[in-house]
This record gives sequence, C-alpha cells and structure tokens, in this order.
Amino acid sequence: MFDELFDIDPGASEEDLRILVEHYEQLKSKAAAAQVRATALWAAKRAAAEQAAGIPQKRRGKGLASEIALARRDAPVKGNTHLGVAKALVHEMPYTLAALQAGVLSEYRATLIVRESACLSLAHRRQLDAEMCADMARLAGWGDNRVAGEAKRITARLDAAAVVERNNRAANARCVTTRPAPNGMVYVTFLMPLSQGIGMYAALRRAADVTGDGRSRGQVMTDTAYERISGRAVTTPPDLNLNLVLADTTLFGGDDSPGYLQGYGPVPAEVVRRLLSDAITDENAKVTLRRLYRHPDSGQLVAMESRSRIFPKGLAMFIGLRDQTCRTPYCNAPIRHHDHATPDRGGGKTSALNGLGLCEACNYAKEAPGWRVRTSEDNGAHSAEFCTPTHAVYYSIAPPQPGTRIIRRSVVEDQFSIDLALFEAA
Repeated sequence: MFDELFDIDPGASEEDLRILVEHYEQLKSKAAAAQVRATALWAAKRAAAEQAAGIPQKRRGKGLASEIALARRDAPVKGNTHLGVAKALVHEMPYTLAALQAGVLSEYRATLIVRESACLSLAHRRQLDAEMCADMARLAGWGDNRVAGEAKRITARLDAAAVVERNNRAANARCVTTRPAPNGMVYVTFLMPLSQGIGMYAALRRAADVTGDGRSRGQVMTDTAYERISGRAVTTPPDLNLNLVLADTTLFGGDDSPGYLQGYGPVPAEVVRRLLSDAITDENAKVTLRRLYRHPDSGQLVAMESRSRIFPKGLAMFIGLRDQTCRTPYCNAPIRHHDHATPDRGGGKTSALNGLGLCEACNYAKEAPGWRVRTSEDNGAHSAEFCTPTHAVYYSIAPPQPGTRIIRRSVVEDQFSIDLALFEAA
C-alpha cells in the first residue's frame, strides 16, 4: 500500500506529473518535520537515561550527534547541525516547525532561519519565529536568499549587540581549506574577516592590472597569490614531499591508473608522471619516495604493527594513506587522529589491523558509552564495524590503492615489481 504512493503512471499527463512533483515536495517537508520531532525526542530520552545513570553533566549527550548523522546516512560533522535544528524547532520555534510541516518551508530554508537566529535569546528567537512564520502565506515565493536575508534583518533589529558578538567570534574561526576540482585542479579557500578578504582580492586585482604578458586576469591573480604565499615562481617545480600513492606500472608508463594524493584524492596518471618528472629533473627540487606495499588481491596497503601504545610516525603515515579520509561511514573529513579500534586498555594492539584514521570529532564520539568498533581483514581488505548505543551497525571498508589487477602475476613478478618501484630517495 505504501509503495503504491510512489508509483508513477507512464501515461500521466504533464499536468498530472507537475502535481505529483509538488505533492512529493510537500511529502519531503512533512517527513523532515517528523524527523525533527523524532530527533528532539531521541535527545530528550538520551538525556533522561544518562541523568538516571548518574553520568556527569559535561559528558551527557556525547556521541549522540554522530549517531543522528549516521542514522541519516550523513557525515558525522553534520550531526550537531541536525540536533541543534531539531531542538530549536521543537522547543523554541513552533511557527517555523509548523511551516515545515505544512510544506511551506523546505528543510534547508527552515535550517537557514534557525542558523540566522542562533545568537538570539530564547525570547527574541520566539519573537522572530512568530514574525516570520506565523503567517505562512507571506512565505510564498521566497527563495533561500530571501528567507536568510529576512531572518538576518529581524535578528539585527532585535539584538544588534548579539550580531556584533557573533561576528567577532566568527573571526576566530578563520582558516584555509582545500578541496578537489576537476581536471587536476584544486580549490584553495580562505575564510577570513570581510575587510581582510576584500583587501587581499583588491591587491591581486591591482597586480593583474599592471601585468600585460598575455595571461588572463584570473591567471595573473592566481599566479601572484601562489608566488607571494609560497615564495616560489610558478615556473619552478615544487618540492614533492607529499604522500602521493601510485602503482609501479603507472610510474613507469605501463598503464594509466590514477594515483592518489593525500588530502586531494585521485590524480590522473599523466599529471602524476609530469609532477614527478618536473621535480626530478630540477636540481633545486626535493623528491621523496617511500616504500608502500600493496596487497595483490584487495589492492590495499599491507599491514605493519608496533609494540608502542602510541602509533609511531611510520605506522600513522601508513594508516593515513590506507584510509585516505576519516573511516567513520559517510564522513569525508581529513584524518586528524590515528587511534585503536579496540582500545589499548582493552587489549587492542598498536597495529595497522587495529588502527583507524579518524577525524577529531569521530574519534571522541566513539569513546562515548555504548559505542563499539571492531576491525577485520579479509584477503587484504581492511573493514571496520561501528556499533552505536542504539545497536545500529555500520560498516566501512578502506578504499583500494591505485593500480590494476587485470592479470594475476606470479609471486616472483610481484616481488620484482615491488623492488623496482617502491624505493626511497632524497
């Protein structure tokens, strides 16, 4: 009966299909509202259970945000947002929740209202909620920017000092991040105070205005930024002490399997070979290659272990290259901690099998009461099992390393390939 709700009649008219699209959009909003209420109730029940168990106040709720994110098949870093939005809508903003329930607001637009009003007191936030959403009809036709802009306007009018304080705190979150871009490119993003960011951009524009060598404005601005930050000319090959993983056959032109650059992702074979070639032929550039052993069947890196409680530098590097990003399911965050799946206090070994690369938040979350993590290896494939306090189980398998397995070579051929390609040079 329920599945029939989502059946589509191939013979439906365009008008009927448009009505269905609108209907399903309303269903998504209703489902989001129900999900919000369930999340808030889950948080309340967890708080009551932990209070009854005598858990100290500062430790209550630890790991719950990660559980919520996993249940939503989302990155754990978003769990705090989901939890915060749910609590705000259920306990503080009934009109916004009602608009979401009615399908007038999408989940994202409801989140924008919660986000922009986060710095307000409870009384002011309820005032904003009523002013914006008590009359749902006025929200008709509003896009994301209109919703966020109206919430900002009301927030600034209700408590300008709180907005200023929020802006001051935001300055402490300034940072630089990177993320992959198509065609062997990368986005480098600076998050900084408005005046500094505009000043930096203006300086790069001025450099482009006085340069007339045939490069476009964007090319000059990018090259200038690189040269001023790195102190090197764009024509000078960079030192390659990056963790760049590639197969021997790729290095020597036997195939075109992509390499893997830690912190970036897959890199086309031709780009990898060009990077190495440029750096090796430049006597001023430094290139470091490390021995990394790849399992012939699973494609994952071969294990190593240590007797130390703390992961040694080499083993930590190995785990980072094997796992690539945080091993918690759905988490895309870079690895910040190398930790034991089975804790050292529980007899867990300091080994590649028992080691996991995790982001800081996920590592702390798995230490909460009721969490359990186990690792296993099957034919070279490293797997981690995450069990939450509510008995949900999620799995994570380390990605295979670069290279192909089209033809199964002999042991002698494998060893020859390893001896040839996996070496150290400085």
